Amino acid sequence: MQGKVAIVTGASRGIGAATAKILAERGAKVVVNYARNSTEANKVVASIRENGGEAFAIQADARGMEQMSTLVEETIKNCTVDILVHNAGMSFVQKSFEDMTFDEFIQKTNDELQAAFVSTKVVLPYMKKQNYGKLIYISSGLSNHPGPNFIAHGTSKGALNSFVKYIAQELGSQGITANVVSPGLVETDATTSMPEGFKHQLTTSLPLGRIGYPEDIAKAIAFYASDDSAYLTGSYLPVSGGGEM
Repeated sequence: MQGKVAIVTGASRGIGAATAKILAERGAKVVVNYARNSTEANKVVASIRENGGEAFAIQADARGMEQMSTLVEETIKNCTVDILVHNAGMSFVQKSFEDMTFDEFIQKTNDELQAAFVSTKVVLPYMKKQNYGKLIYISSGLSNHPGPNFIAHGTSKGALNSFVKYIAQELGSQGITANVVSPGLVETDATTSMPEGFKHQLTTSLPLGRIGYPEDIAKAIAFYASDDSAYLTGSYLPVSGGGEM
C-alpha cells in the first residue's frame, strides 16, 4: 500500500493505534484520528515518524458531519483518501435487557450507526472520483454470539454488519470495497480490568489458547486495506483465536 492514504478513526489507543502503525510500516500515509486524547494520538504519530513513516493527528468526533468533513478537507490538501478504517468506539451501558431502558439501549445503536454513516459519507466523493477505495469497519464477535449484559453493544454491531453489506453492494461497481473485521477478546484498556480468573476461563476456551493482541487485529485490517483483498467485499472476518467459527 505504498503511497496510499489511510484515515483511521479512534486511533489513539488499542486496535486503532496498532492499525495506524502497521499501515504506516507498509507504506501508507496515516491520519491518526482521535476524539479527546491528543496526548496518546501524538504519541502514535511520533512512533510512526520515528520508524520512518508518515502520519499526522486530527481531532474529530466520528459522529459529527462537520468535524469529519473538516478532517477529510485537511487530509486532501496534499493528497487523497484511499482507505478508511472505521474503528472509533462508542460508549454503551452494560446491563441486562430487563434492567435496561430504551434510551440506554438505543443510544449505542444510534451512535454506532451515525459514526459509520458519517465517516463513510465524508470519504465517499473522493473515493468515487478515483474509482478506488477501501472501507474497513470494526465490529465485535458479540454481534453474532451474545454475552451477558452486552445487548446494546452486540445489537449495534449486528446493525453495523448489515450496514456494511449494503455499502458493499451499492459501491462495488465504483471500485470501492467494504468489509468487516470482527475481533474477539483482545488485550486493550477495556479488558485489563477484567478479573484474571474470568479472563483465564475465556482464554482456555479458545482453540489457539491465548487472548488476542491489538496487532493481531491490525494485521487483518491491513490485509483488507491492501490490494491483496481486491476481490473481497461484503465479507465478515472474525479474528478471535477460533472463538467464533
